[in-house]
Parts: sequence; C-alpha cells; structure tokens
Amino acid sequence: MSKDNFALSTGYLKKVVPLLMKYQVPATPTNYALWYTYVADSDTDLSLLINESIQATGTLSETQCEQLYQSHFADKKVKEADDFQQSLQALALEMGNTMEDTLKDTDNFQSTLDKTFSQLSRVGEETLSMDETIAVVRSAVKGSNEIRQSTSFFKNQLADAQKEIERLKETLDQANEDALHDALTGIFNRRAFDSELSTLANSPPPKGFSLLLCDLDHFKNFNDTYGHLMGDQVLKLTAKRLSEYCREGIQAFRYGGEEFALLVPNRPLKSACRVAETIRASIDRLVIKDKKTSTKLDNIAVSIGVAQFEKGDTIRSMIARADAQLYEAKNLGRNRVMPIP
Repeated sequence: MSKDNFALSTGYLKKVVPLLMKYQVPATPTNYALWYTYVADSDTDLSLLINESIQATGTLSETQCEQLYQSHFADKKVKEADDFQQSLQALALEMGNTMEDTLKDTDNFQSTLDKTFSQLSRVGEETLSMDETIAVVRSAVKGSNEIRQSTSFFKNQLADAQKEIERLKETLDQANEDALHDALTGIFNRRAFDSELSTLANSPPPKGFSLLLCDLDHFKNFNDTYGHLMGDQVLKLTAKRLSEYCREGIQAFRYGGEEFALLVPNRPLKSACRVAETIRASIDRLVIKDKKTSTKLDNIAVSIGVAQFEKGDTIRSMIARADAQLYEAKNLGRNRVMPIP
C-alpha cells in the first residue's frame, strides 16, 4: 500500500468510527465495510440511501445495515442461495395449504356421495319393479363403496404428504429463524419488526414516530370460503400494496398471520392516521381473481389501529395502545382506522 493510500484509508477510518458511535451502529465487519464505503463516497446509490435513512429516522438501524450490505456487497452466489431458500420455504407453505384445501374438498365430496346414495337407497320408484329397484340400489351402493375406498386411500396419501410437508416447513422455519424477510410475502418479518421498533424506541427520530397495526377483516372466513391458496394471494397482494407506501422512512412488516405493521417515522398521530386511511382505502380497492371460477373478489378490507410513541412509553405499552385502537376499529364495524383521522 502506498503512503498516499495508507493516509487516505486512515482518514476514512477516523471518520467511520465516530459515525458508528454517533448512530449507535455495532462495529461489525459488515457494518464497517458499509460505512467505509459511505465515507469514501465510492458508491453513490449507497450513500444516497444512507442519507435518506438518516434524514428520515436520524439513524441507520441494524436491519437497514444488513439489508444494504446484502444488496450492495454480498456475493451473488450467497444472495442466490438466500433467494432459493426463501423460495423453497414459500413453496412448502403453499404446498401445505394446497394439501389442506384438497383434504377439505375430499371430505365434502365424500359427504355428498354418502348423502346421495343414502337417499337413493330409500327410493321407491313406482315405474320400477321391486327387483329392479333392488338392483339399482345394489349397484349404487357398490359404486359408492368403490368410490369411498378410492377417496379414502387418496385422503390417506394426502395426509401422509401433508405430514412430510409440515416436517419440511418446521425444518425451514428453524433454518430461517434469523432471517429478516417473510418467505411468503417478501416483506420484513416479525423479527425485523422487533429490532426496528427497539431501535426507534431507544433513539426516537426528531419528530417521533408512529405505529400502524393492520389486520385483514374476516380473513378466516375468506380462507374457509375460497381456500388457503387464495388466502395466500391476498396476503401477498396486501404486502405488495403496503410496500408501495414505504417511502420517507416508512417500513412494512408481516406481524403475524393476517396482521401487518408499519413503522412511520417523523409523523405525529394525526399525520400517521391520515397515512393509515390512505392505505385502508387503497386496500379496499383491491380486486383478486379466483382462477378456478374466474370470479373477481373485491371484498378485501383491513382495519388499522394507530399509536404514537410518547414520552415514558415502553415498546409494550405502545403496541398495546395500537392494538386497542385496532380492536376498537373491529368493534365499530371493521374496514376503518382508529383513532379517526
């Protein structure tokens, strides 16, 4: 290394360490590489993203550092392996839901057959002789037994396959417990949410921040009516719509099941409620098509509870207030934001 290069790198080092301390960023090798590049201004896009985050939230969280490192530094093969792992997990989830829906359809089919042949076994057609009626009934009962055996075997096979898929899902869940993204929707997961909320609560942005808790209305009924695969599509579509509002520091997370969360920096309660209302109206306009029946479904709606981080708040108390507002939105009829913008 030449003296000039040594002096230059030493100068960057003197700038990086104070920045890590200022923004309370752990001095890991990956974070150092990230901030060294920022100080050296050798990646314009990276510097722009870091500046935007600092302007919006006053810091760069651990989750954001990891995301930026993955997108700007991580080896392509590493990213491809991570993408493959997430895709495989999503596939396992969807296959599991397919099996569950198929088992449900099989139960309904067998129930219908049982009812039909039960009625047929009691029929007494005047146009048929007793011997002819008995022959029809015997034939129908024989066919019913054959179909029952066939569907029973198929059901057992599906049940065994579903057990294997559940095992695979558990294995993948364990392998991905440290991941930051939800495999199904692609947005940040609950672990990332906990990390981000902790960062914001410990070092609030200049104008504070707000939390939006979102819950899809009647989602269980939707799953029961249209199947889990359609339910998965709704979750993906909702996550995609929420991602469209992730600007000016706003971040979206899959909080759990059909629940989502957004962290909104530098927005007081009223402003955050207006953001929530815009999101609610946007989701209310979503339309999804059932490929099986070609039916368009437009009954997707979300209830949202909003809370602002206040002096003396803990993470638990803030979540509890947002959850209480969400419960009130549900109680008042759903598809609304509370408190009212």
